[in-house]
Amino acid sequence: MRVLVVEDARALAEVVAEGLRDQGMAVDVALDGLAAAAKLDVNAYEVVVLDRDLPGIHGDTLCQMITERDDRPMVLMLTAAGAPGDRVSGLTLGADDYLAKPFHFPELLLRVRALARRRPDARARTLRAAGLELDPVRRTVTRDGRALDLSVKEFAVLEALLRAAPGFLSTEDLLEQVWDEHADPFTNTVTVTVGRLRRKLGEPPIVTTTPGVGYRIAKAT
Repeated sequence: MRVLVVEDARALAEVVAEGLRDQGMAVDVALDGLAAAAKLDVNAYEVVVLDRDLPGIHGDTLCQMITERDDRPMVLMLTAAGAPGDRVSGLTLGADDYLAKPFHFPELLLRVRALARRRPDARARTLRAAGLELDPVRRTVTRDGRALDLSVKEFAVLEALLRAAPGFLSTEDLLEQVWDEHADPFTNTVTVTVGRLRRKLGEPPIVTTTPGVGYRIAKAT
């Protein structure tokens, strides 16, 4: 899942972003409305965590801009304006959910995941291919009925590959979907993570590589 956090308080933005990254999400940060609008024009996000009182472009205006987009992300307003009237006005602007500051991070996490599932194009909960079953909600994976213990990044890579099956994902695709815009394109982190994932998936190999093309889930034989 790719998330954009729009928050002008840098420390809070980084705390939220790191917390979501720890859960396997690819998270970008914008510290003002103008930066957020620019990122929305070049990246596809499932969820935007949006502060209201932003410099550049106000959060209310940005929310309305998002709701007018084709294939728009879901919007969670995260703001200090927590009175009932503020919540009503935020939802009226097109926000899909509203959470007042201060907040508990576990609740924020649950709301972000719930919004991703509510997107009109959200796919089936359980992903299946070649004997694999992955449940993004329960964060479980099995192969031929055997439970697998995957790290956060291994789980996210496998989920991305299953969603793309039977197509390929390049290293750049995986960096964008599983890490974030600051990931070093010259790093070997994808190769290392896929290597660990392959070992945990066991035999016969289920993640194949085509040089110059990328990775994909092998067809069941």
